[in-house]
Amino acid sequence: MQAPNARQASAHLILPFAACADAGWLATMKALPAGQTLQLARLLQGMRPLALDTAGAQSLSPPHERALARAQALVTGNFSDGLIPWAAWEHAQTQPVGEPASDQAWAIVTPCHWAMGREHATLTDPAALGLSPADSRTLMAAMQGYFEEDGITLHEAAPQHWLAAGELFRALPTASPDRALGRSVDPWLPASTHSGSSPAGKTLRRLQNEMQMLLYTHPINEARTGQRQLPVNSIWFSGTGNLPARDASSPPPATHVTAPRTLADAALRADWQAYAAAWAELDTLAHDLLARQAAGEMLRLTLCGERSAQSFESAPVSWRTRLAAWRRPRPLLSWLETL
Repeated sequence: MQAPNARQASAHLILPFAACADAGWLATMKALPAGQTLQLARLLQGMRPLALDTAGAQSLSPPHERALARAQALVTGNFSDGLIPWAAWEHAQTQPVGEPASDQAWAIVTPCHWAMGREHATLTDPAALGLSPADSRTLMAAMQGYFEEDGITLHEAAPQHWLAAGELFRALPTASPDRALGRSVDPWLPASTHSGSSPAGKTLRRLQNEMQMLLYTHPINEARTGQRQLPVNSIWFSGTGNLPARDASSPPPATHVTAPRTLADAALRADWQAYAAAWAELDTLAHDLLARQAAGEMLRLTLCGERSAQSFESAPVSWRTRLAAWRRPRPLLSWLETL
């Protein structure tokens, strides 16, 4: 594999769930017309591979989150699974420009619905709840006192999306919702991960159980049930940790990073028609990137599956790369099957 180039890319496109384990994925990709991903295939033709990032399908932080965290310098040195500080980073975006970065530890708290089966509970898509801003604030206020007993303060970032500040989250790995959506929650709960035997893991699981009991008879859920809406019967913790220390003399990454969710959202719903349509939209985006690459611009593309992420960067423009551009590109699927 080629070592990363010292030049910084001007743009970095990260594609979550470009590959996934569901049998419907392979059937969908094989049925895609070659022309529907032609621009992406040509873009890859003018790139060289970087090191493959592999951590397994059981890792708490999926490949696309690892790639995005590295691109935004949210993780430094050795990567700690389940400790990408998304909540701390999100909170930092709301602070005044020039204010020193806080070392406070944070977590994302997502109100959600667990579908209860005979043997296990399944995490459903939190966005499908359609929780109103007023109901979101009411539920958060009802939980605030319980959290404060454990030294945690809740903050509303958006309806159905809260941030929690507390020392408990500093070294507590948590699973991304993308790992558990549509699946049994059991392997992904704090008490089931390698953090489960720690005091922090046990505290978080106990707090989660208390909130489930609180929600069971909450008036908002009684109203939702009467309107044939799914009740909010649990919460999900993710994005734990604190921001890494950064040398003040080092500027933040200048690369423009984008990570569209169209493939991921369709794959997590197992909506393979929408998944195919998402590839067509991304191929249109790749057309612009292809023109920029041909002009000599340094670009990066990362294809992500459930186990691995493979990054590519623009190869230097030479007579060989110009000649290669005339050849029929390698099919996109052949790049994805190894992820």
